[in-house]
Amino acid sequence: MAEECGTGTSGRFNRRAVKVGEAQRLVLAAADGLRCGSELVPLRESGGRRLAQTLCASSDWPPFARAGLDGYAVRAADTAQASPEMPATLRVVDSVAAGGIALAAVEAGTAARIMTGAAVPEGADAVVMLEQTAEATLPGGAAAVLIKRAARPGQNIAPRGEEFRLGAALAAPGTVVRPGHVALLGTFGYAEVPVQKRPRVAVFATGSELLPVAAPLAPGRIRDSNSAMVAAMIEQSGAEPMLCGALPDDPDAVAAALERVWDDADLIVTTGGVSVGDYDVMSDIIRRVKSGSWTGAGHDEGRQACRVLFDRVAMRPGSPTSAAMLGDKLLLSLSGNPGACFVGFELLVRPALQRMQGVRDALPRAVTARLAAAVDKPSPHDRYVRTRLIYEADGRIAADPLAFSKSSMMASIAESDGLAVIPSGSLGAKAGELVEVLLIP
Repeated sequence: MAEECGTGTSGRFNRRAVKVGEAQRLVLAAADGLRCGSELVPLRESGGRRLAQTLCASSDWPPFARAGLDGYAVRAADTAQASPEMPATLRVVDSVAAGGIALAAVEAGTAARIMTGAAVPEGADAVVMLEQTAEATLPGGAAAVLIKRAARPGQNIAPRGEEFRLGAALAAPGTVVRPGHVALLGTFGYAEVPVQKRPRVAVFATGSELLPVAAPLAPGRIRDSNSAMVAAMIEQSGAEPMLCGALPDDPDAVAAALERVWDDADLIVTTGGVSVGDYDVMSDIIRRVKSGSWTGAGHDEGRQACRVLFDRVAMRPGSPTSAAMLGDKLLLSLSGNPGACFVGFELLVRPALQRMQGVRDALPRAVTARLAAAVDKPSPHDRYVRTRLIYEADGRIAADPLAFSKSSMMASIAESDGLAVIPSGSLGAKAGELVEVLLIP
């Protein structure tokens, strides 16, 4: 349960771990109230965006009975006895190109030359492909066609409304617009598309040891790789990252930084500083919110609006992961260890961004897979192990745990297809055991 301001304790070690499912529930509930609204974008710019409303067919499709190939529009009854040896002879009364309309109806004993996609003339109920016909001339010089095979009613004709009826749903809110959707929307005249606005996400890394990526290494210092990784994952989630740089281990500096992005960010993500060390600055911020002494960004939104959702999650890696509502902003504080940061994003940040863009089923997709190797390390919490998925010939899936999977290691992040969920306990999981694997986009 979320803790309201003033009801918690500021003790550094007094942090109750919530289950991952509970943490996700709390984050998604908070994200439900953080929708960014919608906007219209040109059709050509809508790819990859999420729809803001249900879009419907503006007409039947096809809007008319349409020829499926080049040939002749006929009355099927006139060809009932046709064969290569005794073809049916029909007088040609018109020729219809795609985009044109027949000037003459097809009546008994007649046919119309027709091209792929053209509207089928009135009276015709079948189209015979060109390869099953031959040109002829009637006495007196009138053009005719020889039909060498009997046609069935409806043959090679796409009837009006075969694919869509007027008002039929094309796509639901939250759908990612893919190239196929763009084609559909163009077909039905959507020159502009209503899409969810992209959430703007402020990204901070904390730690006085951090250097800019372009800086040379210095003794005791490391480059800030988390910010760029998180920014890439934010973009992959359909949102806009705001890279705000690294912050020192100074709570007042963090509070000031939050104030600076307050009006521009819809969500705030920090990495690092969430553990119980003397310099873990985000833990200090969370403790201030929990104790009711927070006076930073969001404090003027009302005392009850500031609350800690959780300050510990029962998972490995990333158990210190924390979340709080600061006024009308959701703060998600991830571990500074790259592997734990990666896992925390997949479990919590990506679902929040999905929900903010109207996706109801926002949690990671899961498959069942067979462990290709044992994961025998015990853990008091469920473990999320980076794995490579192997799709076997018999349709089953194997999950191969990757090396270098400690929370501080990043070598295996790039190779990960999924996160194998290893239940808590002293035994881990044996090779061949079936486990749930959360898929990584």
